[in-house]
Amino acid sequence: MLRLECTNPKTPADLRVHIRWLIRRDMPEVMAIEREIFEFPWLEKDFIRCLRQRNCIGMVAEHEDRVVGFMIYELHNTRIQLLNFAVAADYRRRGVGSQMVAKLVNKLTPKRRNRLVLEIRESNWSGIQFFSAVGFRAVNVLRDFYDQDDTDEDAYVMVYRDKEATGGETK
Repeated sequence: MLRLECTNPKTPADLRVHIRWLIRRDMPEVMAIEREIFEFPWLEKDFIRCLRQRNCIGMVAEHEDRVVGFMIYELHNTRIQLLNFAVAADYRRRGVGSQMVAKLVNKLTPKRRNRLVLEIRESNWSGIQFFSAVGFRAVNVLRDFYDQDDTDEDAYVMVYRDKEATGGETK
């Protein structure tokens, strides 16, 4: 289940960030962003449990030695599954999220992993709009996907298929 929040109309100028592997010392900043953004935040033990899996990777977006965004994703045979994605509130709408998605798109290949997949809360309009703007399309609805949070909320499955990785096909 993807968790995303990354919009802020106050700061329209794009900001260049350095995207690198998430390391242990980043966790306080990652956790601060997580708690700031999400109504149902992951706990640090959730991050650690996920990142200990062989196919799970964490990356951070850094600006002037500050973590301003992060993403957690899983590598599968034919896809990259985006699990958690957030940009700090004061860095939204400055191109940080787009640069993180571009980093993932660069990992797609025609013969192996040719798509990015995520699940997103139906109430997360800013996330849905962001991912639609960067090329993702809603392909399915998962009913009562978030019942563990006592919300019975549905999730949209969104997919990004790279034109080059799929031989020009975008469906």
